Amino acid sequence: MNFKKIFNKWKWTGLRLFAILVVGFAIRIVNLTILPIFVDEAIYVRWAQVMAWEPTLRFLPLSDGKQPLYMWILMFLIKYFNDPLFIGRLVSVFTGMGTAMGVFIFSYLLFKNKLVSLASLLLYILSPFTVFFDRMALVDSMLSMFCLWTIIFVFLTAKYKRLDLAMLAGFSLGFASLTKSSALFIALLLPSFWIFQKKAGILRLGVTYFIAFVMYNIQRLGPNFELLSLRTGDYVLPLSHIFSNFNDPLFPHLKDFVVWLWSMGPFMLIPLILIGIYVGFKKYSKETLILCIFAFLPVFIQSEYAKAFTARYIFFTLPYLFILAGLVFTNKTKWLRVTSYGLIIAFVIQSLIFNFHLLTNPEKAGLPRGERSGYLEEWTAGQGIYEISKYLREEHAKDPNQQIVVGTEGYFGTLPNGLQIYLNDIKNIIIIGVGVIIEDTPQSLKEAFDAGNKTYLVVNKSRFKGDPDKQGFELIEKFPKMLRLTDSRQYLHYGPQEELLFFKFVK
Repeated sequence: MNFKKIFNKWKWTGLRLFAILVVGFAIRIVNLTILPIFVDEAIYVRWAQVMAWEPTLRFLPLSDGKQPLYMWILMFLIKYFNDPLFIGRLVSVFTGMGTAMGVFIFSYLLFKNKLVSLASLLLYILSPFTVFFDRMALVDSMLSMFCLWTIIFVFLTAKYKRLDLAMLAGFSLGFASLTKSSALFIALLLPSFWIFQKKAGILRLGVTYFIAFVMYNIQRLGPNFELLSLRTGDYVLPLSHIFSNFNDPLFPHLKDFVVWLWSMGPFMLIPLILIGIYVGFKKYSKETLILCIFAFLPVFIQSEYAKAFTARYIFFTLPYLFILAGLVFTNKTKWLRVTSYGLIIAFVIQSLIFNFHLLTNPEKAGLPRGERSGYLEEWTAGQGIYEISKYLREEHAKDPNQQIVVGTEGYFGTLPNGLQIYLNDIKNIIIIGVGVIIEDTPQSLKEAFDAGNKTYLVVNKSRFKGDPDKQGFELIEKFPKMLRLTDSRQYLHYGPQEELLFFKFVK
């Protein structure tokens, strides 16, 4: 192997690759905790804390029908960081960079074109869609990485017919299946790579499936393994749905998909994808077909069968869209190539503006309605939780022997788990759920107060239906969430603002 020749061939591409990755990492790590903690983040980080301190609960996520790999990785790291939300999100930052590297490598393996690979990587790195979810303590960034690397190894297996590559594909698919159930889409679509070989590589693909199946069944060592399949009905419509009502929710969900690409892509990504598909099928029909299969088929199936459909559910399909967009540089038609350059420049400008707001003032970022509502406006968003935890720490420091009881709206999720992750190390602060709608003073808080404990209540304004004065609550502070932005007859206006209320029980 002539290393000097390889170095001369790749040195400038390598420098550009390194520069793009540095920019991508910086965008993802700056002000990493500026967004309030999200409900699922609070749950996942809390699970990781419990699993870290109690070895018998290493399969705790199975109790809610969730795979544990993200929490397994996080539980080894969370002990060494003061801010549990930061380290939870940092895991996603690194898996996002792993996906970015995979985009570069897979695009080069398919097209042997450095410019296409760099363009695909740049689009992925800058897209607000990927920046947003690569900065959240959720499993979706990790799923996207393992799915992409599974596809890379299966492609190499099909090309070189090597068993060791099939085994690597199996390990990667196994990790994906231990991350989220959506890995099933990738597993079912892997035989599509047989179009790259004359004979179907059934044996090698069988090795891949076998390794992944064994890894997935590690979860049988813990209790509640059956909930992984039992909870499916909570999220997915029955298979017969396609015969009873094919159009609904298919078309509304496909519309959502387009809206997400338009808002967070941002929208210049859509014409780039369309041009990429057009020029790709003219010269690289098999490779373009593969990308279209992994980009669009999972979206179509989820649109048809998913009861709930959010942007992060299709996040693992995005790498293939960015590679399709990068294909615009394979075009030789001058006017189309110039148009593509213009679209990419516009894409970069749009993305930088969006990302600037996302990293400095998320309220100004152009998030789609569903994402703005869930992550910034409603009970699922955790504004004020960190500030309340600091207040409670200060109260505990005044008298370490005094027990503090905090009642929260809900029994798990944003409020109880969000407070627990920040107060995990203080045994004398007890956090208990007291109901969803708070109308009267919860009996558990009365009893805690009568026992001589400092007693508090944390509840969202929309869920508190009582009278603080009559019930003996003294308002310490309220934390407003982002203004609700609602649609009404095609006009945008601000709705009633949600607030997190922090009360002290005084009588």
